[in-house]
Amino acid sequence: MPIRPKALRVSPVIQIRRMLREDISHGMRLKEQAGWNQVEPDWQRLFDLQPDGCFLAVFDGKPVGTVTTCRFGPVAWIAMMLVDETYRGQGLGRALMTRALEDLDHHEVRSVRLDATPLGRPLYESLGFVPETTFVRFAGTLPPAVGITGLPRWNSPGRENELIALDRQVTGTDRGRLISRLFAEHADSLRVVADDRGAEGFLMTRPGSNARQIGPCIANERAGRLLLADAGQRYAGEPVVIDIPSGHDPAIAMAEALGLKPSRHLLRMGRGPRIVEDLSRLWASAGPEKG
Repeated sequence: MPIRPKALRVSPVIQIRRMLREDISHGMRLKEQAGWNQVEPDWQRLFDLQPDGCFLAVFDGKPVGTVTTCRFGPVAWIAMMLVDETYRGQGLGRALMTRALEDLDHHEVRSVRLDATPLGRPLYESLGFVPETTFVRFAGTLPPAVGITGLPRWNSPGRENELIALDRQVTGTDRGRLISRLFAEHADSLRVVADDRGAEGFLMTRPGSNARQIGPCIANERAGRLLLADAGQRYAGEPVVIDIPSGHDPAIAMAEALGLKPSRHLLRMGRGPRIVEDLSRLWASAGPEKG
């Protein structure tokens, strides 16, 4: 009787390659699985801002993970680190992050930043990231409007550079490409508080799959209060989320006054020289995938 050869056990192969636009559907599947709030235009924006900085993990021929990067000169942001839950524990997250960091090193990026979930924090710490700031996500459905007149729409598009400069002062990063793109996509959401000396603050929002994301909101205290109160009126009755630095007591008080409750925490982490932010004027982050 012939001896039947034993079946060979072939180890699965991990491949990390650059994402293509048609791979966005894989990213959407993974973010839905994770329950995240991004919509397809968020993925399109990430791809358009840095098409050479988005990566896909393929495990045994199946797309199972993503990571994106966006370079702002010497500073970069990492986002959308997602691994299919069925394939976790296989080294895919580390392979994706290693590829992203190698690419950023190649482009001489000095400071790399991200907003970490508790699940991702151990991996990021093992790669040299250190905690910087905690953000609290407040969520809920805004109460009905009470008839207070809101702020007028911003009708001075020629002053866009003024708002970008304000954002740079507060975040310590030249995010002009990102801010300009958000202005173009969500101009109807933009509200600005200004005096004779210039803009005191601005706020934007965007739709999400689960709730409207309020932010970025960059402002001094007077403007921040006005902008968040205005957002509460404009989006009355809608589910919203807003990510606020944990030590920003005025912003937290405004969120609580709007009936929002803490739902999760995000840890902002950095690798390389720390970027100094003016957290007193950062009333709301643009979201974990934007910083």
